[in-house]
Amino acid sequence: MGDNAARRQGQPTVRILGTHGIPAAYGGFETAAENIAVFLRDQGWRVIVYCQSDGDGPIVEDDWRGIERVTIPVGPDGWKGTSLFDLKSIGHASRFDDVCLTFGYNTAVFNVLQRLKGIPNVINMDGIEWSRARWGFMKQAILYVNERIACWVGNTLIADHPEIETYLAKKAKRSKLTTITYGAHRVDSAPVAPLTAHGLTPGEYLTLICRPIPENTILELVQAFSAERRGVTLAVFGTYTPETDPYHRAVVDAASDEVAFVGSVYDPDELAALRFHALGYLHGHTVGGTNPSLVEAMAAGNAVIAHDNPYNRWVAGDGALYFTTARDAAARIGELLQNPARRAALSSAASARHAEEFTWEHVAGQYETVLQTYLGGARVARV
Repeated sequence: MGDNAARRQGQPTVRILGTHGIPAAYGGFETAAENIAVFLRDQGWRVIVYCQSDGDGPIVEDDWRGIERVTIPVGPDGWKGTSLFDLKSIGHASRFDDVCLTFGYNTAVFNVLQRLKGIPNVINMDGIEWSRARWGFMKQAILYVNERIACWVGNTLIADHPEIETYLAKKAKRSKLTTITYGAHRVDSAPVAPLTAHGLTPGEYLTLICRPIPENTILELVQAFSAERRGVTLAVFGTYTPETDPYHRAVVDAASDEVAFVGSVYDPDELAALRFHALGYLHGHTVGGTNPSLVEAMAAGNAVIAHDNPYNRWVAGDGALYFTTARDAAARIGELLQNPARRAALSSAASARHAEEFTWEHVAGQYETVLQTYLGGARVARV
């Protein structure tokens, strides 16, 4: 399959690295990799995606819906396993001249190999990942060093938000940088069964969907919602362990009886249905670039209440009400729930903003334009 020269002749080829693989089952990078791969396949590209599996054994190559997969098993869990997978997949990809599309810079030190061999590498730089306090000092330091390396070895650096591009411009040449956002498929209808499975009623709940960490302002949003009787439910998604995590305990203790902790939901169709039938979405993220959860809420036509920062302002535009404190958030929640006309206007604006900037066709098309600049068989300048 992978060595069929007749099939490859004249066909543009890209190798996608840095994710757990496809079909998407983990998070934003995997979802992006799948949607970009499908788009490029439909445009006539040969697409090879590197996939991570658990355990030991040989590399397995197969086909998934017309996309080639190179599945590499690794034994260790967590960062060690991911780092080993990245090392092995970069080593495998570096045996070929094909342009690479890499998601993330966590192990950019290994991407030096592609640079030394003159293999073009387009790197999605994610957010300012090293700045997240949840990693702790040592992992932050590792991420910071790898970010600097990625700025050096990457041929094109993708920022998912203009603010991220501005940040990267302090560390890399402007000519290397381009902004391409995250995407989401528009949701025009959805079944109600996923709601009833979680005890929710269409049009009678708000959603809060994010990783339960302080930088996502969950405590402030739960306090704001619980400040008075709302007559609706706040459905909080995510895995909360109040017995062992003090922040989780604080969130749970702040919640009124109108707050429902419904656990983690990973199935994209189920999540789409839960968003679609909601009155609105609360978004407390304070760091990072274009957040997938916010884009997906807009794709479902959700009216949004978002933390007021440049990241969220640029993404949601007129499709959101903004807050800075718990008191602000409480007022915005009241405004959203008590004013159906305002809620409808926000929903319409969110949908329009999504259609303008965040469809997968638009996003993947921009990736294709960047990748096309490295076609033609010539390697790029070496270090």
